[in-house]
Amino acid sequence: MSHAARSIKVFAVYLGLLAVTLLLIPNVLLQTFGLPPTTEVWIRVVGMLAALLGVYYWTAAATELTPFFRASVLCRLTVPLFFLIFVAAGWARWPLILFGVIDALGAAWTWRALGRYASAA
Repeated sequence: MSHAARSIKVFAVYLGLLAVTLLLIPNVLLQTFGLPPTTEVWIRVVGMLAALLGVYYWTAAATELTPFFRASVLCRLTVPLFFLIFVAAGWARWPLILFGVIDALGAAWTWRALGRYASAA
């Protein structure tokens, strides 16, 4: 398994854990990050989407789908930007940015690993 695939697989595990938490005990996670608890179904919809994305990431890692790795870097790097906009607009509280940091760090790991792969090839 390449370093890039490993970074994607780790991100898939993160998405799976996030999904289980959002599906089963969303308010524990929300309150941990200073976000208000909810009884709305939408937080569980986000959990379902995270689970499905996790399956995509896992499958891409297992098949060394390098174009997916590259696309994921670009997409994951936009997450903190969106979250900063959401906080600046007053739509969310600052702890949401912490989730964006996780995405950015994962993207940086994958990007670095892809560069290592390209220089080895």
